[in-house]
Amino acid sequence: MADGRVERGNQTRRTVLDRTMSIASVDGLEGLSLGKIAADLGLSKSGVFALFGSKEDLQLATVRAAVDVFVEQVVRPVRQDPAGLTKVWTVCERWLDYSGRRIFPGGCFFYSVSAEFDARPGPVRDEIAKVRADWTRYIERILDEARLVGAFRDGVGAADVPQLAFEVIALMELANAHSVLHDDPVAYERAGRGILDRLRAVAAAPGELPDRPSAVSSPS
Repeated sequence: MADGRVERGNQTRRTVLDRTMSIASVDGLEGLSLGKIAADLGLSKSGVFALFGSKEDLQLATVRAAVDVFVEQVVRPVRQDPAGLTKVWTVCERWLDYSGRRIFPGGCFFYSVSAEFDARPGPVRDEIAKVRADWTRYIERILDEARLVGAFRDGVGAADVPQLAFEVIALMELANAHSVLHDDPVAYERAGRGILDRLRAVAAAPGELPDRPSAVSSPS
């Protein structure tokens, strides 16, 4: 019986977080309300409060749940891929697809909530900042792994990796922002072309990268 209660609690938690991630990607984390979410999902308000305790706890849980979704969509599928610029491009392509398919209705969850909390100190901002820093470090790491296996042309070294990572991430996020605001999927193709151009510029064997990006899927 105890196991059954725990599983029901876990299922309720997953149901709530599925809803809060969708809401927050459009309305922001401040748009979350324990009472309204309970009413929307036909749950008891006291039961939802028992799971999360406070609005801030709910916001933090929502950010962490969104990380799990992001990793599943973008990072985990390439974990076994060999190091190189092809792997870097695959990650970028998966990110553009994750945003373009509207896994979260508001596009990239982290782009949305970063703009909301970037100048607001507190635990939620700290959590978002950590997630963003982890993502940047991940892109820098797979770029540096590509460098170490000889994928970069002569003259491109470790000092160039942070700048390259910054530019790649900036192109992805601009595509997300433009597409969400203007309902324009072409932004993803333009970002993909820019990323491929940038990767080819540092590649020892640029012909190993595709000539152009694949079309980004429509929202599911």
